[in-house]
Amino acid sequence: MDDVFADRLDSQTLKALNTRSDTKGLTHLCSHLLVLGALVLLISVIPFSPWLVPALTVYGGLLIFLFAPLHECIHRTAFRARWLNDSTALLTGAVLLLPPGYFREFHFAHHRHTQDAETDPELASAKPDSFRKYVWFISGVPYWRERITTILRHAGGRVTEPYIAPRKRAAIIREARLYLALYCAAIAASAVAGSLTIALYWLVPALLGQPALRLFLMAEHSGCPRIKDMLKNSRTTRSNAFVRWFAWNMSYHAEHHAYPAIPYHALPATHQLLASAIETKSSSYLEVNWKIFRRRNGLAQ
Repeated sequence: MDDVFADRLDSQTLKALNTRSDTKGLTHLCSHLLVLGALVLLISVIPFSPWLVPALTVYGGLLIFLFAPLHECIHRTAFRARWLNDSTALLTGAVLLLPPGYFREFHFAHHRHTQDAETDPELASAKPDSFRKYVWFISGVPYWRERITTILRHAGGRVTEPYIAPRKRAAIIREARLYLALYCAAIAASAVAGSLTIALYWLVPALLGQPALRLFLMAEHSGCPRIKDMLKNSRTTRSNAFVRWFAWNMSYHAEHHAYPAIPYHALPATHQLLASAIETKSSSYLEVNWKIFRRRNGLAQ
């Protein structure tokens, strides 16, 4: 997506920031995968005890944040080579039940119509407005339910989303069928082998880790003005270096929305240039979500 939604940067600066790098992308991806691998080794030697749950939760959080490289890859900004972006998107999307072809259409519609109640697909479902609904949303259960339902519907040949052009629907169907076949084969192989590997290293951690991603994504636009200016309708949350690392700098969200073609590794530099123009900024995700929770439950003064 090469659209530009702000005019704060001159063409020369923008050209420099837009430079993509296979080396930086592969280094970041390998570091993410190496940490996941180390946690897998740790979990493999932990007996079934209360210590297993927190270990699986930490591992699951980092596993589910493979959403971050998936997000970069559908923009084709994680790497310079298109095949690296597309192959990485296919693999990371499988972890989240989120086929990249479908996600690209959904996400680009969100970029073009950010905070427009009529056309932004992220606003198609009502945001939680009570304690019960907030907890239910953060649990991740609605996400998994929607993902399973949508993949099955697409695999069945029904692609009804208005933001998916008719010429792209056949590819969306093929992609859903590929994922469905992959999941069925993995589950069947696990059942035949009598192995708990899939449950221990994917299903259970994905369920435990999804709330962290929900809290992260809740901060991107909630409470921001519903206007067209991308530097005002999106929130940048600086958080800390560890969060910025495993989120692939997605915390610089206003900058990303204003210039979606800028690769993740250039977003900190972009922030330095745009910080004064960004209307909604926060220092941590806990702070943002506490404010959102209080406002939506009528607790804010």
